[in-house]
Amino acid sequence: MRTYSVRHSTRYEYELPVMHAHHLTHLRPRALENQLVHASSVQVSPKPRSHSQRRDYFGNECDSVEVMETHDVLDVTCTSIVSVKDYPLASLAPQDSPTWEEVRRLLRTDDRYLSEREFCFDSPLVRVHRLLQEYAAPIFAAGRSLVGSVTELNKRIFDDFEYDPVATDISTPLGQVMRERRGVCQDFAHVAIGCLRSLGLAARYVSGYLETIPPPGEKRLVGADASHAWASVYIPDVGWFDFDPTNALLPKSRHITAAWGRDFSDVCPLKGVVVGGGGHILSVGVDVEPRDSWEELLAASGRVVAKV
Repeated sequence: MRTYSVRHSTRYEYELPVMHAHHLTHLRPRALENQLVHASSVQVSPKPRSHSQRRDYFGNECDSVEVMETHDVLDVTCTSIVSVKDYPLASLAPQDSPTWEEVRRLLRTDDRYLSEREFCFDSPLVRVHRLLQEYAAPIFAAGRSLVGSVTELNKRIFDDFEYDPVATDISTPLGQVMRERRGVCQDFAHVAIGCLRSLGLAARYVSGYLETIPPPGEKRLVGADASHAWASVYIPDVGWFDFDPTNALLPKSRHITAAWGRDFSDVCPLKGVVVGGGGHILSVGVDVEPRDSWEELLAASGRVVAKV
């Protein structure tokens, strides 16, 4: 198990004063079977009139804030201490998973999987497209295991698409990403999800963080200084199988899960509605640092150390 301190800072600098603002964040890491969240806090400046924490429809931790003070700069910072061990299915062998056709059949016909079935359908940013179907078809051959097919899809997206942080934004259509073969982790996760849904499989979008400093002898992972995204496919009676097409690997202890949903629109790190403001400049910074001990880290921050 590896322990990290995570700091995600967001700054909006507005062209004109903002008189009233509501914001929703998905910044805090989730507590999972392989992930312990020892501490997490969200700080907002100017000080909000109201600030509440809750879980959304997908069980993600989110903060809702209302700022009434007139401001031309908004700062939102989430700091967390989290320990992560390898994802439960990271070592699942292809021969130990059902065929992708059997998974599709179960999702279509077995009502035990109603909650997972909703991830088979189109979502606001991921809609089934002819290019996605054609891209996935050669990989998902008849009778092939789901894990084997997804692992190849993971590698193929990594090989075929170029990481280019200026090629796309959140409004870029998925069809354009498929034609130009360029984008960022958000786009590559959407491509993978679209391919799987085009085959009738359940796939979800996962947002989170990557370790900033790699272990000795390992290369730095792409996207480590920003929030990261990957995808996950459902295997009935087994669970969700995560994979990272940006880096052609299966998440283990260096991926920190923050939230999941149908696509990016469900788990946007920070979104809201403002009165005033005009144009704005957005700055985002993410620092993920490995730590030797979460107890020492909590003590150094002045928090009460309590076993989780």
